[in-house]
Order: sequence, then C-alpha cells, then structure tokens
Amino acid sequence: MYALNYVRPDSLAQALALLEEHPDAKPLSGGMTLVPTLKQRLAAPSHLVDLTRLEELRGIALEGGVLRIGAATRHAEVAESAVVRQAIPALACLAGLIADPQVRNRGTMGGSVANNDPAADFPAAVLGLGATVVTSARRLPADDFFVDMFETALAPGELVVAIEYPLPQRAAYRKYRHPASGYALAGVFVADFGERVRLAVTGAAPSVFRWREAEQALGAGCDVAALDGLHIDPDLLLDDERTPARYRANLVEVFTRRAVAALAVR
Repeated sequence: MYALNYVRPDSLAQALALLEEHPDAKPLSGGMTLVPTLKQRLAAPSHLVDLTRLEELRGIALEGGVLRIGAATRHAEVAESAVVRQAIPALACLAGLIADPQVRNRGTMGGSVANNDPAADFPAAVLGLGATVVTSARRLPADDFFVDMFETALAPGELVVAIEYPLPQRAAYRKYRHPASGYALAGVFVADFGERVRLAVTGAAPSVFRWREAEQALGAGCDVAALDGLHIDPDLLLDDERTPARYRANLVEVFTRRAVAALAVR
C-alpha cells in the first residue's frame, strides 16, 4: 500500500470540501473494493476521506410512499430493518444475500451503488425499483445513473447521499451466487407496480441493465407463463472461459422465471 493521508470529516460539507481541495483523494465508505485495491497498489490516492460516521449519510425512513435509505447504511442494517422488511421485503432479502457476514456488516449500500461492480446486488434493486439516487448535488433517476462497468453518472467530488425507493405492490430477487465470493453470476430483481413491471439483471453483463423484452412480456400478465419462448441475446453478456455468455444467458432466463414465480408467494 502506498503512503496516504487518512481524514475523518465531521460533516458532509466538510467531506465535500476535502474532496474539492484534494482532487486525488478518494471517499471511503465500507471499503470492500477500495481497500483491496490499495493493498495491491492498484490505486494511490493522496487522501482517504472516511464517510462512515457521518449521520447525514445514515438512517432508514418510510415517508409518503417512499423508502429512503442513507448511503452509509450497512448491508446488514438493511437486511435486518423492520421498516425495510415491511415496506419492500425483497430489498431486505437482497441485502441478506450479499457476500458473507463480514462484508454485510462492513459494506454500505451507497458504496455498492457508486462502485457499480458488474456483479453487485444493490444496483439490481435500484434499477429494478426505479429508485432515485440522491447525491450531494442533484437527484438522478436510476435509469440515468448506471453507465458502464465500474462507471456511473457521478461527477468528480460528487457523493451519493441516499437512495429513495418507490414502493411496489410486490417484488422479488433471485440470484445464482458465485460459490466462493457470493457475488451474483446472474441476479434478477423484478418489481410489480400494478400498471407496469420493471426487471433488472446484474452479474451477467458489464453493468446492471433492464431486460425490457421481459418487462413487456410481464406487463401483459405478470406470471411465469408470460416468459415462455423468451430468450436473452448472449452477445449482450459477459463471456469468459469459466462462465461463457450462453451459460450466463441461461442463468438469466432461469432466475428471471424464479424471481417472477416468487412474486406469487408475496
């Protein structure tokens, strides 16, 4: 690890000022990706700006039909929250499936969303629910937030403050876990809002995406039978020796059917 400066601001305003003052600084939340990167000397920030203790970035609240979760809220807190379990049970379920207990008790929702790892779980919920990403500068619809592998619409120095989730009538998340890491080789989040259905896929492509053909099929009847004969193009998906694109396509199709079937249970 290269030498760097560690700072712990007392407020969000102070954190933003530090990031503006030091262009090579990096914000630190759970550190699940950043810390290993530093250990391998793949990054050399001038400062680490620790966001984990900022009360402005924490908390879970339900108000006006919107579930707002602070960016520094840990995965385990989302999974165990009675408010989340009542409002959007699928979101609590997703958080409880992330990696392992060590990661769930350290990693944060905002860090996962801002990092946009291709196999991360939370981006599927954000996109699948059509959430709003609240940043230190603006409000971004989920459809405009995720750009590409490890890339989002965040500008330099801009921080995720909270995620606001609209409440669906019912939702479900199902994924095929990598046996070692717990990451999603294919994860599908489906949300039924009554007048429309949204379906987001993570783990299978360079970035989380909506499978719009499946959404259209489910809009005519939100049950597994509506997916009969529907296939995803493997050319859209990641391809490697261990997990070929055709295998990923099969996983997406299988776990889409499982997620939709789980809606009936809800």
